[in-house]
Amino acid sequence: MIDAHLHTWDRSRSRYAWLDDAPDRLRADHPLTAALDAVGRHGVERAVLVQADETLAETAYLLELAAVEPRVAGAVVYLPLEAPDVVAAELPRLLEDPRFVGVRNLTHDRPDPDWLLGVDQRRSIETLERAGVPIDVLAVLPRHLENLARLAREHDGATFVLDHLGTPPVGGSDDDHRRWQDLLAEAALPNVVAKLSGIYRRSTPEQPVGADAMRAVLDTALEVFGAERLMIGSDWPVCTAFSGTDVTLSTLLAAVDALPEEQARRLRGETAAEVYRLRR
Repeated sequence: MIDAHLHTWDRSRSRYAWLDDAPDRLRADHPLTAALDAVGRHGVERAVLVQADETLAETAYLLELAAVEPRVAGAVVYLPLEAPDVVAAELPRLLEDPRFVGVRNLTHDRPDPDWLLGVDQRRSIETLERAGVPIDVLAVLPRHLENLARLAREHDGATFVLDHLGTPPVGGSDDDHRRWQDLLAEAALPNVVAKLSGIYRRSTPEQPVGADAMRAVLDTALEVFGAERLMIGSDWPVCTAFSGTDVTLSTLLAAVDALPEEQARRLRGETAAEVYRLRR
């Protein structure tokens, strides 16, 4: 099984300023060995590391880890999309690294929800599009999903990877859920795939996401994307601050394993291997 969304951080290697306001258990360093041990208990054999800081120092750090740990299948790293000249200068070197598999920015932390639509960001997206590099997109607000739909239409040669299924409002109102479903369907263009990850944002260890709620989210994802455009991810260690690693993955995998075998295989690794062009 491939965990398509795993984090690790070392605050001596990059600042991770957002951690200053994060839950206490996330502020410490979270080494790769701890990450792989935690998800390995649930059958994860390989993982995709995903950026968690907007520095080229973290980009170098993740690729260093990927180079020496065979259980790391690849790394989705940071490039400054607002600086297209830097993207163009850095990209050739990255493309020489077989463990470089995608680019992500922390767009959900930007005050402007339309930041990703900026002129310079579009130039960077065009560069990544030409190079065939997948672009992970964080969508926390409804506006983020609307913008993903626009980007996917206007950059139809790019592959966009929607992280955390666009933040389904588990535990929210029926109106919130319907709006999320509608926006998700609009964003699910042929060049968009999605990660079934991070489905716990309103949960706690005392009140984790239940099996019925997880299955409802999965059913919507399957209806919108189909199994061939879905992959699963733990979002470790962020999940530890909500339901916890074991409950999060047990609930997620129980829902996935109840699917027909072919669909479960897609979510458990085939989609991630295909989208990120992961090597053995």
